[in-house]
Amino acid sequence: MKRSLIAVTGLMIATGVILAGCGEEGSANEAGPEEVKLVLNWFPKAQHGGVYAGIEEGLFEDHQINLTVEPGGPQVSPIQIVAAGDADFGLAHADQLVIARNQGIELVAVAATMQGSPQAFMFHEGVEINQFEDLNGREVFIQPGITYWDFLKNEYDLSGVNELAYNGQNVTFIEKQESVTQAFVTSEPFFLEREGIPTETLLVSESGYDPYNVVLFVTEEYLEEHSTIVEQFVDSYLEGWELYKDNYEEINEVITEVNPNIAVEELNYEAETQYEYIYGFDAASHGTGHMTLDKWGTLKNQLLDINLLDEDFETEEIFTTEFLPES
Repeated sequence: MKRSLIAVTGLMIATGVILAGCGEEGSANEAGPEEVKLVLNWFPKAQHGGVYAGIEEGLFEDHQINLTVEPGGPQVSPIQIVAAGDADFGLAHADQLVIARNQGIELVAVAATMQGSPQAFMFHEGVEINQFEDLNGREVFIQPGITYWDFLKNEYDLSGVNELAYNGQNVTFIEKQESVTQAFVTSEPFFLEREGIPTETLLVSESGYDPYNVVLFVTEEYLEEHSTIVEQFVDSYLEGWELYKDNYEEINEVITEVNPNIAVEELNYEAETQYEYIYGFDAASHGTGHMTLDKWGTLKNQLLDINLLDEDFETEEIFTTEFLPES
């Protein structure tokens, strides 16, 4: 890898980045690289591999962007940070963006990293859970307010579930053999397997609820005022993901430098299990980052059906394919 990552990413060295005004959009970058901040949806992981590949190989610099990355975490809301103008780009799940628009926060998705959702329920190997109704009679660790849980409770009778707040730890789940916990199939099963605890999973997407995950977004205002920067950023981002595809082991070594709390073998497992979500499905024939009106419309209608949206809106308002490769 050609360039050092440490100088441009990791923990923030400033509390905010203010984009310098550049007059007409056509004059962007004439005074040099643009200072741009991206806030992640979680601590640096393989699901951010395209970002770190782009930084390490200088792709953002080549597109006249001086990128600063702010890590996410349980107390970090990329949507609120971007909406407040304290970052220019953010990563979030598609349903979070739709809910935000319902709250009057006008965000626009510009690329979908994952074509579907790797969210799942994890349980101990041998526990008989074959369908969502089998969660009844069990303790289920679930994050309060998580959207897919509202969808599942509307679609299935889950009145017999004993809901317990998920706190990101699996200690209690490990102790309780009949319990169930939320998980990503790209990470938690591997963590427990390393501890000698075999598990199985039931994908949330089997219910028909399957939104885009790790979606790159900006505010509507930013898009209107800085379309050239958005184009340059999306180009760098997608090129980074193409680079990560065949070089993930090298990039994962770099990610451990900015997030020493995660092991490279964990990142490699995540990279391998998320491969189909990023490069498969519609992306296999239409390119990384692909989004469709039908998929966004399905998500919006699902949230309308369970009364998580106060009113309908035109689906085209929530995303744009303007900066994606033509397919």
